Amino acid sequence: MWDQITALFTVGLFQNTIRNATPVVLAAMGGLFTEHAGIMNIGMDGMILIGAFVAVVFSFLFASAPMGVLFAVIIGIAIGLFFALFVVKLKADEFVIGTTVNIFAGGVTVYLLRSVFHQVGTWVSKDIKGLAPIDIPILKDIPVIGEVLSGYSLFVYLSWVFVILVWIFLYRTPYGFWIRAAGEHPSALETAGIDPVRMKFLASVLCGIFCGLAGAHLSLGYLNCFTEGMSASRGFIAFACVVFGMANPPKVFGAALLFGFLQALGLRLQSVGVPSDLTAAVPYLTTVLMLVYITVSANTKKRNRAKKEMKAEEAETAELAEPSA
Repeated sequence: MWDQITALFTVGLFQNTIRNATPVVLAAMGGLFTEHAGIMNIGMDGMILIGAFVAVVFSFLFASAPMGVLFAVIIGIAIGLFFALFVVKLKADEFVIGTTVNIFAGGVTVYLLRSVFHQVGTWVSKDIKGLAPIDIPILKDIPVIGEVLSGYSLFVYLSWVFVILVWIFLYRTPYGFWIRAAGEHPSALETAGIDPVRMKFLASVLCGIFCGLAGAHLSLGYLNCFTEGMSASRGFIAFACVVFGMANPPKVFGAALLFGFLQALGLRLQSVGVPSDLTAAVPYLTTVLMLVYITVSANTKKRNRAKKEMKAEEAETAELAEPSA
């Protein structure tokens, strides 16, 4: 039994952890912007799916992975503008618009895949050019560490850099401050002469860009094909990571790594006889538990805060009553 347990924790497990976590990290970095801007963007799953499809289409048409990535970013910007137009400008319900994006993404990708490219289920072609793996000099020669950290596509390494850059942008630049102010104190931001609507649009566009990159990585840097519904609720996982990480880039990155690890571990557990249906549910069950924990913690903090305020009011009332006595 112990041998079976130790056999699970191999280099392959940690390699799959990084591969599985990367699209979630990229989408979650985008979700950070809308979260700070006061927008609940549950349409990230649809953004990822459309980004993955567009990346494959233009990689196929131009026989070029960079062109696929470029058009995935462009479609991400377009969807981000669409989302902001309805949610920010027209004041539509963000939950309804997010759900609409997800449903539309699932339907339009299947329709185009079957009617235009005459493919059903999975589209695999030698003309789809994927992102080549990168072997890092010196690092690749280090035993175990080199195997775990080297040999991935460009987006794996970019996702690590983006965690740092997003933190710097949000907390060390004027635009990051304005985006956060647009979600927390829009009236104060407007008083300072900055349009909060413009900042919310910017946040939505940045979210679309990162989700487009997540989709491009999924179809060109990970699997090198397109499969119907291949986003597999990663957008919802990314949203949960943003909430669980309290919209802080390093914490969100850690939550995404946890998801990637659980997904990779689930695949490994199948080799020791655990049913695949059960192992596939582990990452999503963990996500639900994360959200339950967040909700319970938030309610506990609210109750504790209310108790402290009540005690403070009682103490103040007692002090006021003393002189009259």
